[in-house]
Amino acid sequence: MRHGNILTSKQLSREDIETVLDRASELDGDGSALAGEYSDTLLGLLFFEPSTRTKMSFETAMKRLGGDVVDMGAVDSSSITKGESLADTVRVIEGYTDAIVLRHPRQGAAKLASEYVDVPVINAGDGAGHHPTQTLLDLYTIRETAGLDDLTIGIMGDLKYGRTVHSLAYALSNFGTRQHFISPESLQLPREVVFDLHQEGASLKEHESLDPVLAELDVLYVTRIQRERFPDENEYQKVAGEYCITAETLDAASDDLTVMHPLPRVDEIAPDVDATEHATYFEQAHNGVPVRMALLDLLLGEDDE
Repeated sequence: MRHGNILTSKQLSREDIETVLDRASELDGDGSALAGEYSDTLLGLLFFEPSTRTKMSFETAMKRLGGDVVDMGAVDSSSITKGESLADTVRVIEGYTDAIVLRHPRQGAAKLASEYVDVPVINAGDGAGHHPTQTLLDLYTIRETAGLDDLTIGIMGDLKYGRTVHSLAYALSNFGTRQHFISPESLQLPREVVFDLHQEGASLKEHESLDPVLAELDVLYVTRIQRERFPDENEYQKVAGEYCITAETLDAASDDLTVMHPLPRVDEIAPDVDATEHATYFEQAHNGVPVRMALLDLLLGEDDE
């Protein structure tokens, strides 16, 4: 993994995932373990789409490792507005930093960027494609609350455009998880993702309602209906608010159910769920720091040899 790229969760084996999660657990217990280790390291942040958690947790992770960040800032204040290509942008930033974290609205942008630079590229979300570091912190959260083996997981909401869903589904296939995908028909998991998961031997079922499966779930992963991904506002309005979890909804769930959400939420999880023992989404967001610290350490650290 050292000095490589993190582009999709499909590239990560079970061993890769467990290596990152084990390292994250160590750093979670002692966040100062590597303080000063990366004092000469600069991380480049290139975010062509809005971000709060991903951007700030990468910045926090790098600074807690003793390094610093160089931030491209808002797109409208960069040379992108002058017509500069992504390839040229990353080639310039490569000269300033030791690794690049890229979020871009175009699917496949991180892979393209990686072909033009020699420093590690970390995909922080590429359109409706993948978000592998979100998946790693999701898996860390699941492991901490429910373990990773012999699980039944429900993934509900925008499965068509949700990059966090696509990445998580691929990664879970490494652990023999029973996956239930719950969405309106218009937002079902893309057929190519379903095909890939079947090829990997994943156990999956698709539903339009949560009710038939809620009681058997160990984890419920809820996602936002992503207005910004819809090409047609009318299509968004047809499904907006169609799925909402409340504290009352969870009366039918197992006492041990873990409810997760990559955030931000709109109206798909009611505020009254926050006070239940099921709610794990804020802890999930906090886990982004130790997981991204671990990932940066594994990518940028010196080889043992």
